[in-house]
Amino acid sequence: MAEFVDQVVLHVKAGDGGHGCASVHREKFKPLGGPDGGNGGRGGDVILQVDQNTATLLDYHRRPHRKAANGRQGEGSNRDGANGDDVVLTVPNGTVVKDGRTGEVLVDLVGAGTSFVVAKGGHGGLGNAALASAKRKAPGFALLGEAGDELDVVLELKTVADVALVGFPNAGKSSLIAALSAARPKIADYPFTTLIPNLGVVTAGDTVFTVADVPGLIPGASQGKGLGHEFLRHVERCNTIVHVLDCATLEPGRDPLSDFEVIEAELAAYGLLEDRPRLAVFNKVDVPEARELAELVRPMLEERGLRVFSISAASHEGLRELSFAMGEMVAAARAAAPVEEPTRMIIRPRQLGDAGFAVRRVDENTFQVTGEKPERWIRQTDFNNDEAVGYLADRLERLGIEEELVKAGATAGAEVVIGSMESGYIFDWQPTLNAEAVRMGPRGSDNRLGGVQ
Repeated sequence: MAEFVDQVVLHVKAGDGGHGCASVHREKFKPLGGPDGGNGGRGGDVILQVDQNTATLLDYHRRPHRKAANGRQGEGSNRDGANGDDVVLTVPNGTVVKDGRTGEVLVDLVGAGTSFVVAKGGHGGLGNAALASAKRKAPGFALLGEAGDELDVVLELKTVADVALVGFPNAGKSSLIAALSAARPKIADYPFTTLIPNLGVVTAGDTVFTVADVPGLIPGASQGKGLGHEFLRHVERCNTIVHVLDCATLEPGRDPLSDFEVIEAELAAYGLLEDRPRLAVFNKVDVPEARELAELVRPMLEERGLRVFSISAASHEGLRELSFAMGEMVAAARAAAPVEEPTRMIIRPRQLGDAGFAVRRVDENTFQVTGEKPERWIRQTDFNNDEAVGYLADRLERLGIEEELVKAGATAGAEVVIGSMESGYIFDWQPTLNAEAVRMGPRGSDNRLGGVQ
């Protein structure tokens, strides 16, 4: 039996970029023909994409770790490494993606084909052919490929439907959706038969809309009691709410009016649903006693401004009138919805004077440098190659970090950390870096970058 999963924690890892190649062109009578090392390939991205044929997150519940391919290393003769293949993960329409660490919503995926790069592949390192310059005509080093993004995300499915059928367990919601559409949900004469939201497509004249049969709610559902907390989220996207009220229940203390008030209280406690239009349905009126009760309670709900319909999902009585009423409400909600503007990408130029990095004094003799460029350059550097470290030192100096350190009060021998204080790179700083006598490594290691006096 297929399972339904509407929330999973997914661990994604984008591909690492391939390393650049340090190579020198050689041929007969021309042993040193110049650098010809190719660039490394880009790592593959991990992409989430809405697929109308995907209805559950079950596959990611069973296999929660997904990884894209790494880029290939560059080769000699100016051959660039191949890019790593992207991994496209299909998700149901209405999937919300949250940061697994902070809970921040990253994206709300609605609409077939909508996609989002959840983990971006690392850039490939430049080969020595691309690094050649007037100063370094034949570099003996290449840049390393960058690591791809790695993170945990929470995928949360919120069913996309026009109408939500809400009500107590065993109120007849599954029978109603089966009578209105071609959906065939599980139906039985006991509570909590429906353990997953069911969707059905209903046609009423020129209006075609979807109806969601949400699992039964009970008092305390908004606080997590029963199944309500798990499935109230599926009501959020529906623009019309239909109360299915059981007029034939024999359970003590229950009647259609009290059921309506309990479910309304749970919807109000959950929040975000106050503006949704509602109508009420008295179900099971094929039972004589149920019909009498429905007629007794009808005026009480109509006084609250609700349209009320008496139906029987078993005998199909009143279904045509109900379907057209729901169609009218859906059409009105669609007409009132704001027109969606096409997504525009705004590229903000960097402000004048923004060097792309920041220098912060941590204590008397410790300074921290943060910024996209210096931190990326650190990751690209092979610290086992003195020439590569010298190239890094030149880049940092050209960026203006040395000047800013002096302004911040750094003196010879100061401890400078590039990146985070926990995992960044540390060096003993000298006002003028000597590229031939520097070593560098992760914070906490024995390797330090420092000039000689």
